[in-house]
Amino acid sequence: MKKIAVLGSTGSIGTQTLEIVRNNPDLQVVALAAGSNVDKMEEQVREFHPLVACMWSEKAAAELRVKVCDTDVRILSGMEGLLEIAVFPQSQVLVTAIVGMIGIRPTIAAIQAGKDIALANKETLVTAGHIIMPLAEKHGAAILPVDSEHSAIFQSLNGETGADGRKFRPGVSGGTGACGIEKILLTASGGPFRGMNRQQLAHMQPEDALKHPNWSMGRKITVDSSTLVNKGLEVMEAKWLFDVEPDKIQVVVHPQSIVHSAVQFVDGAIIAQLGVPDMKLPIQYALFYPDRRPMGGKRVDLFALGQLTFEKPDTDTFPGLALAYQAAEAGGSMPTVYNAANEMAVKLFLEHKLSFPGITELIGESMARHRTVESPTVDEILETERLTYDFITGRTGA
Repeated sequence: MKKIAVLGSTGSIGTQTLEIVRNNPDLQVVALAAGSNVDKMEEQVREFHPLVACMWSEKAAAELRVKVCDTDVRILSGMEGLLEIAVFPQSQVLVTAIVGMIGIRPTIAAIQAGKDIALANKETLVTAGHIIMPLAEKHGAAILPVDSEHSAIFQSLNGETGADGRKFRPGVSGGTGACGIEKILLTASGGPFRGMNRQQLAHMQPEDALKHPNWSMGRKITVDSSTLVNKGLEVMEAKWLFDVEPDKIQVVVHPQSIVHSAVQFVDGAIIAQLGVPDMKLPIQYALFYPDRRPMGGKRVDLFALGQLTFEKPDTDTFPGLALAYQAAEAGGSMPTVYNAANEMAVKLFLEHKLSFPGITELIGESMARHRTVESPTVDEILETERLTYDFITGRTGA
C-alpha cells in the first residue's frame, strides 16, 4: 500500500490524482489540502477518509470542521497546516498540485523529511530550483515530474546510462549531465491563438483564451498556454529537473499534442513519449514510478491521426517565450519576477482589466526594472514576488 498526501486536491491535477486513487486500491490518501473549496473538500474527505485535511484560510477550515464533525479527520489551516501535511509521517509521496509560491516551503519540508515529490507546482522549480534540486540530492528524495512534457522527458531518459556509469535517477542534481543529452525537444500545442497576428491578438478576450484546442486545464494555465508563458515556465523547470542549460532546450510547436516531448542524444538518436492528451497518464506514472500500471481510456490511433506536424514558435507575436529564455539566462531572482508578473497580469486579464498583449508587456516591464539577486533565499524569493506585485499594482492601479 502506497500512502500519499495531496496539496491542491480540489484543483485540476488534484482531482485527477484522486481519480487514479479510485482505480488503484493499493493507493491510500492520508492527507489532503486545498484553498477555499469547502464543499469539494467535504466530498473528498467523505470518500477518501484522510487522517488530516487542510484549508488555506482559517474561515474555510472552520466551515469544514462543522461539515465533517461526524468523521475522525483532523482539520488544519494555513501554512502551518500545509507544513504539517508535508512532513506527515504516514505519507510516502507528496503530490504538490497547489498553485503559486505557497508550494515552496511545503516542498522543502517534505524533501527534508525524506518524502518523494510528485511535482505539479511550477513555481517551486522556476523560482527555487537552485535550492530544491541540491536538497533533494542530499536527502535522497525523488523529484517526479507530473507535467506532461517533463514526464515525457523523464520517461525518455529512463534507463539511460552515462559515460561515468551512472543511471539516470530523478532528483539528482547533475544526474542527466552524464546521460548523453544533446538537446531537449519541449513540445507545445501552440494554444488557441496559434497562427494569429498581433492585431488579432489585441481583440482576444478571456473567453477566447480559455478555449484550449486539446487540453482541459485550470483557468490560469490555459491562459498561460495561449501566451506561451506556460512553455517558458516549463523551459525553466526543465533546466533544473534535467540539468540542461536553456540553450539546449528547444521548444517545438506540435498542434496535435501527441508527442509530449523528446530527448535528442549525442549520437543523433531521438527518443520521444507519445500518447493522447490526458494528464492522468503522467500523474499515474509519477505515483507508481518506476512501475507502469494499466490505465483505461483512449489510445493513440496513428492510422486515424494520419500525420504529426511540427512548427517553430512565433516569438515575435508571442514574446512570452523569448522573455522566459531571458529570465532563465539571467537566473537568480529574475525567474521569480517573470512568474510573479505573469500571475498578476493573468489575473487582471481574466478580470477584463488588461488586454491580452498587456500580459507579456507587463512581464517585460517588470523584468527590465529588476536588479537580479544571485542565489536568492526563500525569503528573498518571496520578497521579490511582493515587490513585483507592488510594481504592477502601482503601474495598473489594480
